Amino acid sequence: MIVEHQAFDLHGKTLIERLVATPPLRLSRTFQNEACFIYFSGGGITVHSAAEKKQVGPGESLLLKCGNYLSELPGKPGTEHYEIFVFHLYPEILRIIYKDEIPQFIKQSGVKSFIHETGQSGILSGFINGLYFYFQQPGLVNNELLELKIKELVLLLMQTTSAGSVASLFSDLFTPRHLGIKEVVSNHIFSDLSVRDLASFSNMSLSTFKRTFHTLYHDSPSNYIRVKRIDRAKELLIVSELTISEIAFQTGFADTAHFSKIFKAICHCTPSDFRVSNR
Repeated sequence: MIVEHQAFDLHGKTLIERLVATPPLRLSRTFQNEACFIYFSGGGITVHSAAEKKQVGPGESLLLKCGNYLSELPGKPGTEHYEIFVFHLYPEILRIIYKDEIPQFIKQSGVKSFIHETGQSGILSGFINGLYFYFQQPGLVNNELLELKIKELVLLLMQTTSAGSVASLFSDLFTPRHLGIKEVVSNHIFSDLSVRDLASFSNMSLSTFKRTFHTLYHDSPSNYIRVKRIDRAKELLIVSELTISEIAFQTGFADTAHFSKIFKAICHCTPSDFRVSNR
């Protein structure tokens, strides 16, 4: 649940946000034609894109290119608070800020990743700490200050140890990447994501995704993914020393009870009995 939200707008668009949330929480966001810098001041988070999954901790940050994303805040209700700063990087606003003199790093390139981890940086944490004053005194914030803050953020990103990769990501800002169903399914078959989430990552409606999936795999998405996860679980039960709950987690099941129920329905025995009989 989001318990606090502050935002600064520039030229009619939300530019900088500060969010405080409590777990558990799942947030789906679509960035149609923008990049996004996210700094996690407190708490850990898992971010899914069509191509990958990233886990981020306090003091770390991500750069996201345009696309669909799902964020998960783990934990039990009331256990902790998560504080997140979000910077929306719109092409049209960058053009205004740079007076149509777009820097070299905002030209198209062939970057394939959706998410880039900038990691922990004293430079970036100092920049974020400096923003608290403006969130406490919002009346001091104007368009000129916001434009300067975006310029400052871009310059600081270019000075981090990941400067080369950051430059590549910014250069890919105007080139959305779209993955086909097969690549999306392959990337997330062992993630605890719904069929609706996979449809979103494929840029399809749920009904279109199901029809296309059946044409490709001659099966429903739910059944195909369930069988593949159980097949992987059977391998892990035989060759690994992982516990049943660890195997359930690694194969994309939300909890051990659900995993055991599905496993028994397909294999006609419990995971423990299967392990014993195949050792």
